[in-house]
Amino acid sequence: MNSIRTHLLEMKYEFLKALRIPAYSIPTVLFPLIFYVFFTLAFGRSPASGSGVAMAAYMIATYGTFGVLGASMFGFGVSIAVERGQGWLEVKRTTPMPISAYFAAKMAMAVVFSSIIVAGLFALGITLGGVHIAVTTALKMFIVLIGGSLTFSALGLAVGYLAGPNSAAPIANLIYLPMSVLSGLWFPIWVLPKFVQKIALVLPAYHLSQLALGTLGAARGSSVAQHVAAMAAATVVFLAVAYFGYRRDEGRMYG
Repeated sequence: MNSIRTHLLEMKYEFLKALRIPAYSIPTVLFPLIFYVFFTLAFGRSPASGSGVAMAAYMIATYGTFGVLGASMFGFGVSIAVERGQGWLEVKRTTPMPISAYFAAKMAMAVVFSSIIVAGLFALGITLGGVHIAVTTALKMFIVLIGGSLTFSALGLAVGYLAGPNSAAPIANLIYLPMSVLSGLWFPIWVLPKFVQKIALVLPAYHLSQLALGTLGAARGSSVAQHVAAMAAATVVFLAVAYFGYRRDEGRMYG
């Protein structure tokens, strides 16, 4: 019971800390919502190419992926890099708190912010975009998108352990923004050049967006199993890189 309480308290204070850092919480939540509003007003009523799904519904999946990517990467990557630089992780290790509570709190915070973003996109889609979507379909897409936070949290963890406190944010942005564009999150994948469409096949953000679009019947290309396998493989790679960075830190600290 004490361990559970410790984990829950760490989650609570991690979330409160994130809320009190407007440089993280405000852009993380508002950026995908503002983009969605802009493109919904421009293209929301038109159908997505070859799918019969309105663009306003299509973009809930793609901007939902964009939002989850940002919330997870910056919640883990920049936060951990800064706290490593401040020596906060070393302080945590001197307390009885299990290190699992620290990472569980980061993960919970990424899930909460991802959930806020996706829920906001659904609200905007229904009110501004005229999206009509079954509750079961919306729930499936929500679960798919939030599940994707595991992969992007692993990516953020890798950045957090490899980058320094001052370089983490620029490095995260150099991954976050190009990956979003190349994965077809800002613009539909079919309008991008052919060579970009080929690059997208190795990017986890593309595969998550296709899984989310699959709940609408608007996915393109690979099967669900292939998209899931790609996400799982990316997660393993990112965790391996993060573990390498973690062991490197351990070696520097303890020799």
